[in-house]
Amino acid sequence: MRVNQHRLRSDIESNAEFGAVPTDEGRGRTVLTGSEADRRAREFFCERLRDAGLSITIDEVGNIVGRWEPESADPGAAPVATGSHLDSVPEGGIFDGPLGVYAGLESVRAMQDAGVEPVRPVEVVNFTEEEGQRFGGGLIGSAVAVGELGVTEALDIEDADGIPLGDVLADIGYRGDGRVDAADWDAWIELHIEQSKRLEDAGVSAGVVTSIVGLSRCAVEITGEADHAGSTLMDDRSDALAAASEFVLDVERATNERNEVSETAVGTVGKLGVSPNAPNVIPGKVDLTVDIRDVAYDSIEYVIDEAEASLDRIEAERPVETALSHPWDRKPVEMSERCRAALHDAGADADLETLDLHSGAGHDTMHVAAVTDAALLFAPSRDGISHNPREWTDWADCADATRVLAGALADLATE
Repeated sequence: MRVNQHRLRSDIESNAEFGAVPTDEGRGRTVLTGSEADRRAREFFCERLRDAGLSITIDEVGNIVGRWEPESADPGAAPVATGSHLDSVPEGGIFDGPLGVYAGLESVRAMQDAGVEPVRPVEVVNFTEEEGQRFGGGLIGSAVAVGELGVTEALDIEDADGIPLGDVLADIGYRGDGRVDAADWDAWIELHIEQSKRLEDAGVSAGVVTSIVGLSRCAVEITGEADHAGSTLMDDRSDALAAASEFVLDVERATNERNEVSETAVGTVGKLGVSPNAPNVIPGKVDLTVDIRDVAYDSIEYVIDEAEASLDRIEAERPVETALSHPWDRKPVEMSERCRAALHDAGADADLETLDLHSGAGHDTMHVAAVTDAALLFAPSRDGISHNPREWTDWADCADATRVLAGALADLATE
């Protein structure tokens, strides 16, 4: 099969115009769920699906599915599915999500051009609100598709202005009917940019993910006492931010210790809220989050245990009170051996090297893997940059990774 690089590039560059933002370097876009840019991106995708002869269904949370069902395919057979998302972070890049959506469509067109006769239908999917920039914590469309989140519950999620997801989908004409059920798929493969440097460093165009990291997120409160920055002596202070600073360093130390056992373990304190946050007031309270990830769940448990021990020590040594809650926890997810083998075989058939590697981010595949055979394929990211207008994947790499995707989908659909 031959992938049409020009056609793939044209689709991605056309999609990049929706929500385009001015930038000094690279190409940026902001596509938030329910926005005018989201509506235009969805409309263009549906046009391209129709142009390729795919039928279209839209479920109640706005997931879009294009279905290729040639005469060779059994309409009752479980489909092979692929896709990703079209929404973005604010001022994000043009490849994160759209590469997977349009590589899926290009794979179907490549199969059509090559005269492939699948015995299963092939579906190309755009999931709603993967990034979680306007509604919820992200991955909403795929969470509904696997039954982890109910349709009504999803539609009732509100943005910062109190507007429900269901309302904005209706406003842009993409609140459909029913629910996409990922459990009905025979297999799923998502192509995504790597958002790291391993493929670039190795000079390889396609990475086959072995597993997706587990992720735990902890919320921590450290409460001291706000007081005057000038008249309160150092020995009389209950400084919540000073205590939080110790905690942050303890999380870093614990994660570095765990790296001696598992080099893929990472821990991040990425968000702090300091109160009252004034230059002449001793901080009285700090709210912060801890993000811990690894392919080995015992690494996550180790860092959480060390974080709790750190808070106990800080309470004993400083006049502060602490609390830790654990609202979000996901185990590592192994990818399907069957789908991974199809990707490696497709790479070999295309004379392209493929590299095994793990994923430090979840993507929609993290959900889909809970209900059917699933795989995640990576294309290189220049300098590992993503969520940034400087995000870039060379067009030749986009096409090569799509060749691997198309070959795997063809193999799975003709089994």
